[in-house]
Amino acid sequence: MALQDILALGPHRCLLGESPLWHPAEQALYAVDIPGRQVLRWREGAGEPEVWEQDAEPGCIAARASGGLLVARRDGLWALDTTTGAQRCIAPPPYDPARLRFNDGKVDPAGRLWVGSISDAREPEAALYRFDGRAFASQVPGLTTSNGLAWSPDGRRVHWSDTKAHRIYVADFDTVTGALLAPRVFAEFQPRTPGVAYGGRPDGAAMDAEGCYWAAMFEGGCLLRIAPSGEVLERVELPVACPTMPTFGGADLRTLFITTARDKRPAEELECQPLAGAVLKLRVAVPGLPATLTQA
Repeated sequence: MALQDILALGPHRCLLGESPLWHPAEQALYAVDIPGRQVLRWREGAGEPEVWEQDAEPGCIAARASGGLLVARRDGLWALDTTTGAQRCIAPPPYDPARLRFNDGKVDPAGRLWVGSISDAREPEAALYRFDGRAFASQVPGLTTSNGLAWSPDGRRVHWSDTKAHRIYVADFDTVTGALLAPRVFAEFQPRTPGVAYGGRPDGAAMDAEGCYWAAMFEGGCLLRIAPSGEVLERVELPVACPTMPTFGGADLRTLFITTARDKRPAEELECQPLAGAVLKLRVAVPGLPATLTQA
């Protein structure tokens, strides 16, 4: 795929864009800017996004079956009414917010919200949590940066990553109970090594209809399409060094939207990468899966 086929979704630039979400009912794209403390929405034909300011860093969002969004912020889980702008706290965070914050999250096939955390000190004190409608329960402890959640098309496998560890995991998934069974390494990448070209580390991800896992490689400047076997089938080069997460959208779910980062990047890098911080979009052959609405 040629770089000229990859476009920016308007002029807006995030500091650290994350959690792109194509809302199946609204046919609109949502995302967050974590250090910018914003939730954003792009409607069809709009150059600039609508913005909902947040009082703490939003790590991820999920669309609610009852309307509006859930926003997982450093200070807990919040409901956002996207019609009135009203916000209210649903649950406190399951960690010390002086040391951790929420990061990547998604809704499982049964409508349960899962959210991972990230350690500010990048120590293995983060976790992947499942929300039961009242509180969060740790399902995978000992992570540093929980990322990359995505379920297979049949809902029988779930993937997640630990970005600092350069590792993607997979487990069998019980849709009825929400249990993770037989967790194992799905893919592993070379950490930064002197004298060796660095390929990046796995950040956010999305699943396509063929069961292939699309991983954004932060500082690797690309997306990887990985088969259920773990084989890398395709590498899509991007015009930015730091993609953060892809999601499928558009009426046919064949437009891939990718959030990116510019926060704390070297000035010389940003000078060469004017699209850093933009939401990128490109067309793909295989459609993705529609987002599941949470019942929370």
